[in-house]
Order: sequence, then structure tokens, then C-alpha cells
Amino acid sequence: MGFDFYLASASPRRREMLSQLGYNFHAMAVDCDESLCEGETAEQAVMRLARMKAEIALAQVASAKPVLAADTLVVQGEKIFGKPIDKQDAFAMWQVLAGSVHQVLSAVVVSQHDQLESVCVSSEVYMGPISRQQQEAYWASGEPLDKAGAYAIQGKASVFVEKINGSYSGIVGLPLLETAALLNRFGIKLWPS
Repeated sequence: MGFDFYLASASPRRREMLSQLGYNFHAMAVDCDESLCEGETAEQAVMRLARMKAEIALAQVASAKPVLAADTLVVQGEKIFGKPIDKQDAFAMWQVLAGSVHQVLSAVVVSQHDQLESVCVSSEVYMGPISRQQQEAYWASGEPLDKAGAYAIQGKASVFVEKINGSYSGIVGLPLLETAALLNRFGIKLWPS
């Protein structure tokens, strides 16, 4: 097999970011229930979901290669925003997120046999106001459908973002500094030491 690890994600954004860095990997879609458990914090939820994706992928492959999995959630206060169920759900998210600050949590897990390494990265997004007409047009673009918080900072929603504090790649869905460090622990290096 001519690759170094499995990426347990159907996200084109994660594939694109890893490819841009030059990683050699095999992407595989992982189907798992992304429902939140009652009483868990956003950090617990995002870590649990990333670990679950890694475990499902490991059970599906008959290879000794490591698996990289990730999950991203948008949080404001106690409220956790996953992917929107429908248009009404997306609009409700934007009502809360527009004109305020929220956190984006991205968890990354690399797992192989009995070794599991993980990290959770938190970044802040300062979002400007979003008019009803902008919401309608943005929803019609199709971009919000499979995104935590119903927006993609790397896409059309970038015009709604005033500033960020933290990891841009983490907000997109895969914090690259931390991901490279985790992969390095499994002998997968981008640069000579």
C-alpha cells in the first residue's frame, strides 16, 4: 500500500489541507452517530466523536497503518452547534452567532493498535451581523449544509467574519500544527528532524 495513514473523514476540506502539505494518505468515509450525549461538555463531545471515528475506521481496515480522525464543533457559552438539520436550524444558528463571538473546537485523534494520541484545539471567531437577505442567499449556495455552525470560514461565509483568535486551519476543521505533531509521533514526518 502506497500511503502512510488512513484519514477517517469524508471532508473534502481535511483531504485538501493534508494534500497541500504533501501527506500521502488514503481517505475513507466513516459513518457514525454524531448525536451529542446529555451532560457532556463541548470538549468532551468533540473528543468522543473524533475517537469514535478513529475506532470505527480501525475496525474496518486490515492494516497496521495509523488512522487519523477529527471532529469540529461550534460553541457559544453552553450551546453546542453541530451540522444544521435543515434551513430553519441553520437560520436559528446564525441568529445566535451573528454579531457575537463563538468558539470552534477541533479534536484530532491518531490511533494505531494500542497507541492513541489526541488533541483538542479551541479558536475564537468574531462574527459580524448577517442580514436576512444574506442568510437566504448563503443557504441557497448549499455551503452551510454539512458544516458545524452552518458556515464555512474558508468559503462564502468568510465575508461574515470580522476576526479570529487561534488556529485558522482548526476553524476549517483540522488544526495543522497539532495534526503534524501527532502524525510525527507515529513516524509520519513532513520535514527532516
